[in-house]
Amino acid sequence: MSLFVTLGRTTALALLLGAGTAQAAITATDDQREAAVEVAESLRYGHYEDINLDDDWSRQAYARYLDLLDGQRAYLLDSDVDDFDDLSTTLDDAILDGDLSRPYALYERYQERAEARLEWLLARLDAGLDYDFDGSQRMALDREDAPWPHREAALDELWKKRLENAALTLSLSDQSPEEIEKTLHQRYENQLNRLHQTNAEDVFGLVMAAVTGSIDPHSEYLSPRQSESFDIQMKLSLEGIGALLQADGEYVKVASLVPGGPAEKTGVLKPADRIIGVGQEGEEMINVVGMRLDDVVDMIRGAKGSVVRLDVVPAQAVDTTRSKVVEITRDTVKLEDQAAQSEVVDVERDDGVHRLGVIEVPAFYVDFDAWQAGEPDYRSTTRDVAKEIEHLKDENVEGIVLDLRNNGGGALQEANSLIGLFIDRGPTVQVRDAQGRISLYGDTDSGTLYDGPLAVLVNRLSASASEIFAGAIQDYGRGLVIGSDTFGKGTVQTLSDLNHGQLKLTRAKFYRISGESTQHRGVTPDILFPSLIDPDRIGESSLDNALPWDQVRKVQYRRYGEPERYLDTLRQRHRQRADAHPNFHYLEREAQLADRLREQQTSVSLNREQRQREAEAQEAEQLALENQRREALGLDPLDDWTDARDEDTEQPQPIDRAQVMESAEILLDYSRLDHGLRLADYDS
Repeated sequence: MSLFVTLGRTTALALLLGAGTAQAAITATDDQREAAVEVAESLRYGHYEDINLDDDWSRQAYARYLDLLDGQRAYLLDSDVDDFDDLSTTLDDAILDGDLSRPYALYERYQERAEARLEWLLARLDAGLDYDFDGSQRMALDREDAPWPHREAALDELWKKRLENAALTLSLSDQSPEEIEKTLHQRYENQLNRLHQTNAEDVFGLVMAAVTGSIDPHSEYLSPRQSESFDIQMKLSLEGIGALLQADGEYVKVASLVPGGPAEKTGVLKPADRIIGVGQEGEEMINVVGMRLDDVVDMIRGAKGSVVRLDVVPAQAVDTTRSKVVEITRDTVKLEDQAAQSEVVDVERDDGVHRLGVIEVPAFYVDFDAWQAGEPDYRSTTRDVAKEIEHLKDENVEGIVLDLRNNGGGALQEANSLIGLFIDRGPTVQVRDAQGRISLYGDTDSGTLYDGPLAVLVNRLSASASEIFAGAIQDYGRGLVIGSDTFGKGTVQTLSDLNHGQLKLTRAKFYRISGESTQHRGVTPDILFPSLIDPDRIGESSLDNALPWDQVRKVQYRRYGEPERYLDTLRQRHRQRADAHPNFHYLEREAQLADRLREQQTSVSLNREQRQREAEAQEAEQLALENQRREALGLDPLDDWTDARDEDTEQPQPIDRAQVMESAEILLDYSRLDHGLRLADYDS
């Protein structure tokens, strides 16, 4: 039944809300009812966890379904929720029996409420907007934990604020009153049209998303349409911009960038950026706020060589009015675009210049077709890294930094074989299945290719296979792990065919040779760098119903070193350099500022002047930090903090480069401390 094992971050979940023809009543097809039973049986007997589809599970799945339908409590009334409260104890029976009438009926109730609300908005727009934006009201940004409204009047008040906020946002973007009304009218009409086109397949996708998502975030039902897109993605033959997208409320969010893809190469997109508009070359920009994920993805895809324009709100922006239009030329991501590459960096000390090697590893890749065909020169991460190591050895480097930042994973066999370049045989990772059986994977080749000083550089977007590698290097004491906490993707999924669509199911879990899981917590570096990536928005711990961290028994392995003996000294020296380095000083203060702004930004003012004052005050802090960094580096100051992302997009970003250079500094310190201790031991 298993077709493959996926080690990457979770794929974006497309909530299907359109693409068919309007129907008087939406009912499940025979294929969907049969598929529901197949999904239920697979969850009960095939999932890693011991799943009981009972009343307790029903309550969780029902709550998940309500969140998918109306996560901001903006359409349904508490009476609607009460009318379908029977699903809180019977959803398990409905799925097991393939009787989807009640879940589908709940969707119809939601659709009625949503259509009525959109028609209400359009009627207010037709009557003409009359906002002066001089009141004192504020609008909450997140109503996820708000109670269900009791009456329509409460929803009217909520939507009056939403409409006023939408108009104010466009007004702050310098749209005239006529343009604002036209933009909003088009937005709500498009949403209403898509809602009218909802079909049974769309509703089934939502029901199955609630069913699987209540278990864990990586188990997922794929409709026939989604299966086709997933197959294309796994083959890396998709022509587009090279970004994985997720639904984030009414917005589409960048979850991660494909290494070697157009978006990653140009540097104009970052994780957690929100896309609010899409335009084809030479055509008008289309607002995609509130549009379903699948439709946005289809708009961004296109032929190689064509240009797509995106209206983007940067992740660090404090107001959606601070968007920016970027252009990306679509291309096909090729294996060679993900190939490892190396460089030699110079570290200056009192006794002269020291040369250290840096190998960037964007992904754990292998040319499966060439490998299975027995071709002797097939491409793989391990083979490419081995070539770079030989090159760096010829350059007489004093140590090697392996850069796994933004590496979202890939082939398990490559994680194992890459570890084998740095150790002389031994276990690398444990995999525990649903029956509790543990399989031990490891390096069976004798000898090492490189036995010198080693550091592994990671960040929040280092996931899965990257975490296996970093964890093994840390457990063996083979080198230092530097950077920020990793993603925390420690589960294994398999894909199986259903009578209708496919099911991606969590079947196993990864454990380090020390016995600790990489799930949820990820790998904690020996020396931490501050991070601008919000762990509450990106990472396994940010996902609903993520499986917990746990432990199994450790395996026998020999340690190659004791880096922990030097960590206090290494951290002290790093701290001294970081305090004096403009880029590191900026990174730390920017991370603190971002945390504070996220805590404060729970609502927005509907008063134009107050809204501008708040945004300007926050952006002034960001700009002051950026210009302090630039002044210390002898660079010209900026007038707008968002302009920093436009500079030298083809070159490494200053802060990214600073992390590489500081990692080399730390590794040189470690090499000297370790070498000195070994000499002392030898002399004694």
